[in-house]
Amino acid sequence: MNGMRFAFLCREKPSPTGKKVAIIGAGPAGLSAAGYLVCHGHDVHVYDKLPEPGGLMLFGIPEFRIPIYRVREGYKELENVFEVKFYPNTKVSFGDEEEEGDDFVKNVVDFNELVQNYDAVLIATGTWKSFIPDIEGVELEGVYPALGYLFRIKSAKLGHLDWSEVVPIEGKRVMVIGAGHTAVDAAMESLLLGAEKVYMSYRRTIREAPAGAYEINLLQKRGVKWLELTVPVRIIGENGKVKAIELQKCKLSEPDETGRKRPIPIEGSNFQIDVDYVIFAVGQRPTPPKGAEIAVDKKGRIIVDSRHMTSIEGVFAAGDVATGPSKVGRAVLDGLLAAESMHHWLMEVRK
Repeated sequence: MNGMRFAFLCREKPSPTGKKVAIIGAGPAGLSAAGYLVCHGHDVHVYDKLPEPGGLMLFGIPEFRIPIYRVREGYKELENVFEVKFYPNTKVSFGDEEEEGDDFVKNVVDFNELVQNYDAVLIATGTWKSFIPDIEGVELEGVYPALGYLFRIKSAKLGHLDWSEVVPIEGKRVMVIGAGHTAVDAAMESLLLGAEKVYMSYRRTIREAPAGAYEINLLQKRGVKWLELTVPVRIIGENGKVKAIELQKCKLSEPDETGRKRPIPIEGSNFQIDVDYVIFAVGQRPTPPKGAEIAVDKKGRIIVDSRHMTSIEGVFAAGDVATGPSKVGRAVLDGLLAAESMHHWLMEVRK
């Protein structure tokens, strides 16, 4: 098996167009866009806040889904054969709001500077803000967003973080809230790192689980305790640390106008489970560069037209920051489509 090829449209660097493009974010959308643009002769610079390119393919998704070496071989080809310039540890913004995955930022570049210095800019910054419900006890030590939890584990596996800085999981009891791929990955990594007990709480049934029944059943075979039709009500602490979680049972309503069944809490059905950690995997929000005068919708996604262009001429967006959380394949495709539009725009409009 070989590495991921991002520049799969060409084998060698074509003659240059003289156009320079900045890509913000070196995840699947950013890297596939870089591959397309270099194959059309443009000069590409990629800025990313992480210590190496790959985005969540490297820093969020466990190795059993995407092997590390495949991503590394893919971006190294962009760098060595196609002369893509990578600026790691570099955040592009206007402000200084912290997000998950900011642990490695060493340089901050002003967004407007990129717009001025490049012929076109692509924003592919993904979804780095986890949603944490507003319940009692979320501020306790031992409560983590799944993305931040997985990020630290993967950073250690990649050699960017010492294992002493990762949540010590061996022999501990972990409760994961949610049933999407991130929840499954958090549960699986907890098992692999020696957790004594792993629970998953989901407010609907296995049939509605976004990760699919197959994935949940695999986890159950490995010993994960699956608690469907339950919602967290509060987290109980002792000396500032998580000690237990209180869940409430629910039942599902008739399907509403969207066709989804809503979970309805059942009064008097509360119960508690002793745990050391609570991991929330209940959704992520897009994280466009902070303070940008770019139009976003009410879910925080950057609004783009049919050309993937944002409300600023010459600034494009692709991947999860524009579509909301999706799968790697969809982000790759979105990056390619955006790059194709950028290429046409650069050759036709920006003479």
